[in-house]
Amino acid sequence: MENVAKPWPALWSLVIGFFMILIDTTIVSVANPRIMEGLNTDINAVIWVTSAYLLSYAVPLLITGRLGDRFGPKNLYLIGLVVFTLASLWCGLSGDITMLIAARAVQGLGAAMMTPQTMAVITRIFPPDRRGAAMGLWGATAGMAVLVGPILGGVLVDGLGWEWIFFVNVPIGIVAFVMVTRFVPKLTTHSHSFDVAGVVLSAVGMFLLVFGLQEGQTYKWGTVTGAVTVWGLIIAGLVVLVLFVLWQWLLGRRGGEPLLPLALFKDRNFSLGNTTIMVVGFTVTAFPLPTIFYYQVVRGLTPTQSALLMIPMAVISGGLAPVVGKLIDRANPRWFASFGLVCMAGALFWTASLLRPDTPIWMFLLPSALQGVANGFIWGPVSNATTRNLEPRQAGAGSGVFNTTRQIGAVLGSAAIAALIQARLAAELPAAPAGAPANQASMNGALPEALHAGFSTAMGQSIVLPACAILVGAVVAMFFAKPRSVEGWGGAAAKGGAAAKEAPHGRDTDAAGASRQDAGRK
Repeated sequence: MENVAKPWPALWSLVIGFFMILIDTTIVSVANPRIMEGLNTDINAVIWVTSAYLLSYAVPLLITGRLGDRFGPKNLYLIGLVVFTLASLWCGLSGDITMLIAARAVQGLGAAMMTPQTMAVITRIFPPDRRGAAMGLWGATAGMAVLVGPILGGVLVDGLGWEWIFFVNVPIGIVAFVMVTRFVPKLTTHSHSFDVAGVVLSAVGMFLLVFGLQEGQTYKWGTVTGAVTVWGLIIAGLVVLVLFVLWQWLLGRRGGEPLLPLALFKDRNFSLGNTTIMVVGFTVTAFPLPTIFYYQVVRGLTPTQSALLMIPMAVISGGLAPVVGKLIDRANPRWFASFGLVCMAGALFWTASLLRPDTPIWMFLLPSALQGVANGFIWGPVSNATTRNLEPRQAGAGSGVFNTTRQIGAVLGSAAIAALIQARLAAELPAAPAGAPANQASMNGALPEALHAGFSTAMGQSIVLPACAILVGAVVAMFFAKPRSVEGWGGAAAKGGAAAKEAPHGRDTDAAGASRQDAGRK
């Protein structure tokens, strides 16, 4: 652990940029119709505006986490922030869809450079007995961003035009750059060797897997081009990732330094936490789509009006997460995380039961509030439990793994919910006279009233999937290990941090570091 006199200003500086890049994963969805109109393009092309961002965001996370360890998290964060901000300006100035897609890909790369550094800095500058409160703020930021994105997007698109969902990032990026430069300290770097083979294998495997999952619905899970199929890409991606893991194991056995230290997964909380955050990423990406479709197609709400129904969730989550963060330093985080995950499942089942054509709109504010409670209890405890045993030299790698699994969960959720919605619509809605599915009319908001009941039923059935998934996360979270006492934990961490500074090439050779790892496995 590093000695930092004022860690909170440093964290707030990083959180501004972190909030901005997370918002950009959801803000574009409400602007898609206006982008189609403004750039004179079609739905298949405009989907790539989001797909290009998610793809270039998810693929490099393992690599950028390790680069933060090597060159310093502050340096890599600032480079990523500059790339992200300039790419945002490029997005807003784009005159055609191809240019916009290219700019979004560059924007995603900037986000991938920034994201792992936030958790790495928390792990390194906050003592263990205060890290829960810091993770609470990080968790509130992550939870709020998922919810604020659609609301802010609706307001900007309706009021100023689609370009402003990107232009708004420019002044925020400038403020964040000044704050990070001033308040975030330069932390000790660790001279990692660079695993070139690991970088290539992880990048290729992640690209094939994420592309296949993300674009499967676009190609109807069939042929992409020539003899290449969606399932072929997914299987190839999994094979390459297996080869990546085998190479990491072999490199570690030979005394080298792998890109992904597999020893991280010997810590029970790290393994369980990554499983849990993948389920959370799946759920928070999947559940908004059926509800937004219902609000706009069946109830006729505008994008802004439908997004405003998430306000109770955003307000309660933002207010509750910091409070929970302070409490998890004194108790086992599994109780907080499991409670939040169960609340989320309950809120989603509740929402699914309300999806009928005649349900009063105000009733949807109630499960939205329960989702706010759930978010307040999920992000901080899960993040803190996952990363609290990481050594300083492994903070970047661990954060990269954590954020990668969250993004993979999000891609899985996006692909699964899209496929399920289409399947349930085909089952619940009759075919049109010409033989086309009746739900095609819904894409233009022209669904006949006679079909509202079937459409609502299909959306409600779709929400059951993320509701069941998050229950699995609740079961996994129940097995988080009991935390050590604050006194012993903090003392060991402090000794470990001092020894880490003295050890050559950033290697931890102190007994305290070893004892922490052993305790984490129990």
